[in-house]
Amino acid sequence: MGNINRDILKLAVPSILANVTVPLVGLVDMAVAGHLGTSGPFEAASLIGGIAIGTMLFDLMYWNFGFLRAGTGGLVAQAYGRDDMAGAGKILSRALGLALMCSLFLIAVQVLFVKGAFLVVDCSQEVRELATGYFYIRIWAAPATLSLMAFKGWFIGMQDAVSPMVTDLVVNLLNAAVSIVLALGIRAGGISYDGIGFDGIAWGTVAAQYSGLVTAAAILLLKYRRRLSGAFAVSDMVSSFAGKGAREFLSLNLDLFLRSLCLICIYIGFTTIAASCGDLALAAASILMKLIMLFSYFTDGFAYAGEALAGKSIGAQDPESLRMTVRGVFNWSMVLTAAAIVLYASGTVPLVEFLSDDDVVTGAAGKYVLWLMVMPVLGCAAFAWDGIYIGAAAARSMRNAMLLSTVSFFLSFFIWTAAAGHNSDTFAGESAIHGLLFGYLVHLAVRVIYLHCRFGRDVLPLAGRKTDLPQDPDPLQK
Repeated sequence: MGNINRDILKLAVPSILANVTVPLVGLVDMAVAGHLGTSGPFEAASLIGGIAIGTMLFDLMYWNFGFLRAGTGGLVAQAYGRDDMAGAGKILSRALGLALMCSLFLIAVQVLFVKGAFLVVDCSQEVRELATGYFYIRIWAAPATLSLMAFKGWFIGMQDAVSPMVTDLVVNLLNAAVSIVLALGIRAGGISYDGIGFDGIAWGTVAAQYSGLVTAAAILLLKYRRRLSGAFAVSDMVSSFAGKGAREFLSLNLDLFLRSLCLICIYIGFTTIAASCGDLALAAASILMKLIMLFSYFTDGFAYAGEALAGKSIGAQDPESLRMTVRGVFNWSMVLTAAAIVLYASGTVPLVEFLSDDDVVTGAAGKYVLWLMVMPVLGCAAFAWDGIYIGAAAARSMRNAMLLSTVSFFLSFFIWTAAAGHNSDTFAGESAIHGLLFGYLVHLAVRVIYLHCRFGRDVLPLAGRKTDLPQDPDPLQK
């Protein structure tokens, strides 16, 4: 297990280091917006709201295209395990071609998307105006943003977590720096620039995304040119969509797209139901969800490691290596679970107070601490299985797991509220938040149980079976 642990950490640690810079961008954008209130026609609250809503629109939109990373990573990891660099090059061609087509589609429907979004999102006219302007600028980064998803999946599939870390750091740090300069201006030495205000935040993101794309392309050229040796070319992005492999690639990504839609349904449902219970319940629920998602920045690192190593094992037709990967990823997930429980048990109050200094809001959020302590147990396991299944390119099983868990989330919530004596029209705030957290916990449990049970049928056979190995379908059984 020593070698597998070393391989897991080699892939997980760079991913975690890159992930911790992600919240920095949001915090900087919020801070920049908050300091523009006295320099324009909008109040600081409206500017912050414009950033919040504009960012949310992109989160919802880009979340649907996470398959560009996940679908690419699993297939490339398998090609790497087979020592098939020509196949890995074709997969990158397809992924980048698909990213370009999807981004052009998003640019074409941007007006319809914004109008449709604001039929659901309720906000002031000032916030809507700012968020719309932000969206119409940042949407031009879509080709770079979606292409970077494909590059990240490809690098991880190639057992390389350092290259996407470098790319992410370039994007996130440049995003923060350029947004500050473009929005607020700069005066240093002989340089004097007043900035362009709120729009500068969006243009900073556009500049950072394309800088990241150039960085990823440069890494590909400098680090992988010899290994690919003609297997990848920009001109192949269209021709690579012909044949059986292309159909399988598109089918895989369709299943992952449907899985993403299920995840979005859960998060929209969580927020919408909380909002129907009043501003206090919404604030408490939002803080809780932020804290739940906090440890995902760490679990994603081990999920990526599981993805890369599981795909490599399947490509090499090595079932024992696959089992060792699953055990190793789950061992590290248990360590992370213990750390998260300690953090939530001892640090929830300071974390909540960091997110809000309102005593009423922090008091409301503090009522649900026990849920936070339980959540990592199932959360880490769910994310670990996700990584293994992505590496196996077993997207249909992931889709089915999410369909079941989405139904379970809403069903569990309504059962909870019914048992608490509230009907669907008049949810009591505190009981509803408990119901939402219960539903979220059940959805994680369903994902874990389903994926665990299907491993022996849907994933292990893909690695082949050797006669000298025990035919135990449970990879966690020692």
